[in-house]
Amino acid sequence: MRNWFMLMALCTSLLSCQTKKDKDTIYENEKPLRPNIIYIMADDLGYGDLGAYGQQSIQTPSLDQMAVEGIKFTQHYAGSPVCAPSRAVLMTGKHPGRAYVRGNMQAEPYGQLPLPSEEITVAEALKDAGYINGMIGKWGLGVENTAGFPLDQGFDFFYGYVDQVLAHNYYPEYVWRNNEKEYLNNEVRYLDTTAWHKGLGSYSTKKVDYTHDLFTNEALSFIERNQDTSFFLYLPYTIPHNNGEAPAGEKMEVPDWGIYADSAWEAETKGYAAMITRLDKDVGRLLQKLQDLGLSENTLVIFTSDNGPMQEEAHDFTRIFNSNGPFRGAKRDLYEGGIREPFIAWWPGTIEAGSESDHMSAFWDFMPTACELAGVETPNASTGISYLPVLLGEDQPKHTYLYWEFPIKGYQIAIRHGQWKAIKTGLEENPRASWQLYNLAVDTDESDDIAAEHPEILEQMDKFVSEAHEPSEYFPMPEGVLTSVK
Repeated sequence: MRNWFMLMALCTSLLSCQTKKDKDTIYENEKPLRPNIIYIMADDLGYGDLGAYGQQSIQTPSLDQMAVEGIKFTQHYAGSPVCAPSRAVLMTGKHPGRAYVRGNMQAEPYGQLPLPSEEITVAEALKDAGYINGMIGKWGLGVENTAGFPLDQGFDFFYGYVDQVLAHNYYPEYVWRNNEKEYLNNEVRYLDTTAWHKGLGSYSTKKVDYTHDLFTNEALSFIERNQDTSFFLYLPYTIPHNNGEAPAGEKMEVPDWGIYADSAWEAETKGYAAMITRLDKDVGRLLQKLQDLGLSENTLVIFTSDNGPMQEEAHDFTRIFNSNGPFRGAKRDLYEGGIREPFIAWWPGTIEAGSESDHMSAFWDFMPTACELAGVETPNASTGISYLPVLLGEDQPKHTYLYWEFPIKGYQIAIRHGQWKAIKTGLEENPRASWQLYNLAVDTDESDDIAAEHPEILEQMDKFVSEAHEPSEYFPMPEGVLTSVK
């Protein structure tokens, strides 16, 4: 009998220890310790478009305060200088030399090249840790009836656009709610089917339901519905991308010009500023919701942009607002202006308020960061390095180099290696084009090409290209490029 009691006591003790360990690992004050993750991404927002990054004319008080209360990165890079490949890199954690999607390739019958089922997204990785995953906004990685549809890529809830062309219109005919089209109160005019957009380009003659506002309301509801569990909310807004198919003067679609209504700017310039300030206000609403629900100290919120701003030769407001900040280039360029992005992380009680980091990071680092937060293995295919240490104020492992390849605008490749930035352009026409080399420590606008002075650095860059590039069926590198760098 005595032995039986001793056995029972031992079992009870072991169970108690395990229960305590599990609770210490997962719960604190009945709240999940695995932090919630909200990733907010603007569309075509430049490095210099926020007050926290030097903007003087466009008001962004919420994002500026987010930087004051969190950490601001000054050397964070997008996955690509355009939409779809940048999002593919973010979702899969693979840099552009290994990502499945490397350009804005249109697919049949519509949409963009879809992610295949074998690709592992950050949502699928977090799902293994018990996260509820929501995707609200612009997807661009596969439409319905393809393997790339968001609900087939790890997301439990989807509300938004699947196709990037349809996403140009802020007052569309419909958006998707999970597997169903949700028709809106707008009247839409679709354009010429012989154009590049195959008739999917559109603008609206009756404007009632503005998708940016709908996305914010859905995001607030998602947070409230899932406040008692760990969640991942991916919120890729469409602001401030223009509707290139709308009539002149109406391409920057926004319900009103707000505080800029009486300015002397032209309509498109007012619209651009008003869109960004509207986005800023809604980021503030999201942060306030987290505080109201008591979730702020258990939620990492990230804000960034998918690529650089629209080209100033076509959009005067980019020049007026100095949207690319001190950098050369814009969207579709692998110069800094096309890929260096604002990046603010907010996590009260965890991230030191008012901190700033020059850690060199990129979109493919989000996958390992999210996995480390969730306590799950990062997929082996990921080429990223978690930036969680820098968020926590700890020693941060560094990249040897960052690599991009971009098959559009003549085919370009670029490498960031410490202070050095190497770039090749026009490879479609000349696969043996020479490197341009810039010392970003003293030449942020990439105006002084010093390639001729540093053959040893160019030799190292050649090795990086050979190591980083994997062949792509859909985005082949021009024949001769690899031969020229070996």
